[in-house]
Amino acid sequence: MEEFRRSYLRLCKEGGVDTQESVLAQLQDTRTATGSWRLDLSGQSVSADTCGVLGRALQNDTLFTEVILSDCMLSEEGAKLLLNGLCSNTTVKVLDLKGNNMRGTGAEALGHLLVRNKMLCRLVLEWNALGMWEEGFAVFCEGLASNTSLTQLDLRNNQINHQGAAELCVALKRNSTLQELDVRWNNMGLLGGRSLLEGVQQNRTLLKLEMAGNNIPSDTLRAIEQSMNHNADRQSTLRESRSRTQVLSKEIQLLKEEKGRQFLSLMETIDRQKDEMGRSSRNSSMRLGQLQEALNEQKSSVNSLTAKLQMTEAALALSEQKAHDLGELLTRVKMEKNELRDRQSREIKKEQEDSALREAKLLKEVNSLSEKNLQLKNKLEESERRCKTQQDQIFELKQELTNTTAELKLRLAQTEERLDMEKRRSKQALEDMDCLRQKEVDHLTRHQEESERALQERILKLEGQRIQLEEEVSRTKASLVTERAQAEEELGKVRAQVRLEEQQHLTSLEEKLRAVRQSRDESQNHCTQQKQTLAELHGRVGQQSIEMDSLRRRIEELQQDLAGKEQEKVSEVTRVRVELQEQIGHLQAERTAQGGLKEKIAALEREMKVLSTTHREALLDKESEISSLLERLRIREGEIQRIREDEAQRASFLQNAILTYVQGSPLAHFSPKK
Repeated sequence: MEEFRRSYLRLCKEGGVDTQESVLAQLQDTRTATGSWRLDLSGQSVSADTCGVLGRALQNDTLFTEVILSDCMLSEEGAKLLLNGLCSNTTVKVLDLKGNNMRGTGAEALGHLLVRNKMLCRLVLEWNALGMWEEGFAVFCEGLASNTSLTQLDLRNNQINHQGAAELCVALKRNSTLQELDVRWNNMGLLGGRSLLEGVQQNRTLLKLEMAGNNIPSDTLRAIEQSMNHNADRQSTLRESRSRTQVLSKEIQLLKEEKGRQFLSLMETIDRQKDEMGRSSRNSSMRLGQLQEALNEQKSSVNSLTAKLQMTEAALALSEQKAHDLGELLTRVKMEKNELRDRQSREIKKEQEDSALREAKLLKEVNSLSEKNLQLKNKLEESERRCKTQQDQIFELKQELTNTTAELKLRLAQTEERLDMEKRRSKQALEDMDCLRQKEVDHLTRHQEESERALQERILKLEGQRIQLEEEVSRTKASLVTERAQAEEELGKVRAQVRLEEQQHLTSLEEKLRAVRQSRDESQNHCTQQKQTLAELHGRVGQQSIEMDSLRRRIEELQQDLAGKEQEKVSEVTRVRVELQEQIGHLQAERTAQGGLKEKIAALEREMKVLSTTHREALLDKESEISSLLERLRIREGEIQRIREDEAQRASFLQNAILTYVQGSPLAHFSPKK
């Protein structure tokens, strides 16, 4: 597995392709229930460049037997590169490409894979769109027809119509290995069902065919089931005949072996009898010579024994010296082992201290961030208080407006009473007052038009301010996105640094273990040269090897514990950072909302001031007009009844204008939002 990861990283570096951390995380020691290796990247988004790298890595791979790439959002180019790499693979037996929306080029690449690959047994292509492109699906069916290893094929939900069913019929007629085919939930119809029935009737190996959800009549389905039953019966009879032929061939071989053994035994008995006759004749002639030679040999043996005694004494002295030297070597090896243990313990302590320092730094950062959060919460409370005070001020201003309107009504009532008193005096001045009334009406219409223009200009200004506020909000969002991307890049860099440190540490430990193994191999070579004289040293070396294995296991356990702790630390750091980023995002959103509220409040205050000034000016103008009217009424009397009606209409018109102005003003728009 490590070799595959290294080759993947090397190919990514050579091609300048992003390694994709999610793909590397899935390249772990994953075994199936049978003990074989499986490459599972289901649910991961794999780019076209990574697909090309995986295809090149799987060309000469002999490790994985299952490749699962379901719901990986593979593009057409990525699927083509991956399948081209699997064409020369000799170990993958199961390929799952479920839910990747493969179309024309993907179907053609699958057809080439089925033509060239001779080891693939199971192929899952559920939830794709292979049947939409007729040419690509035709290439796929040609590859299926020429394949000699595939036994299971899943083509559910692939939008296969009656033309695709005809292509499958041609493939089934030529194929002789496929046993299970699933084409449920397609759109074959009556014509597709008939074409599949024709292909199944000529196929002899297909045992299971699933066709639900294809709008096929029941009679064709029954006919297909009957043909499947015929194939199953045919396969059962073939299996029985094969088993019987195997049993008969084994019995024939056993009989042949027994006959050969009997013939060989007869020939051996004949040869033995001949040899015994020749030996008996030879022994009788050789015994005399042997007795004479025995005497001579005894004399020479006595001389050789004396020489051997001297040689053995010298060999014993040399063996004792060699044993002493080996003992010294063993003591040196033990000293080196103890030194290695001390070094490893020191390194582990240093790593623990470094981890403690890192944890302290992280705690400090968390505390500082919590303090910042408290400060921001306090600021939020202060801003809320200010908003409440400003709302109270707005309410007071509304009350003042109501009071002023009431006063105006009272004054109008007083003017009406005065006008009633002066009815009799105003009859003579009706003609002059008509001219004056027309002039005043013109003046009022002009004043109303000017006020409407001013209100429209204010509305346009407010809309421009609203657009500026929306642009500022979008800018803040973009800045937040950039800051988040920078934080993610910093996290990736920290992870890469931690992984490089882990790899360096592992390489140093592996070099140390290699040195220890080399020293052990040298000691074993010295011990094998003197097996007869140094049996005791062999026992000691065996004990030392057992101790070395225990030390290795301890080192591996310590490495696993360190890796687990580092992973836990990295996960905690990432979790804390994610939480802090979320809190910072919420605080920034609240800050922006507060800024918008502050700006709205300031704009409302300005508008309130402008409205108060305009109202005061209007009131002053009205008071001056009323005084002038009173003076004119005192001087000129005539037809007060008409003037009263005109004044009443004018007062009602002014009241309606004020009410519509107050209701249509920005205060009426923004008050419910607050």
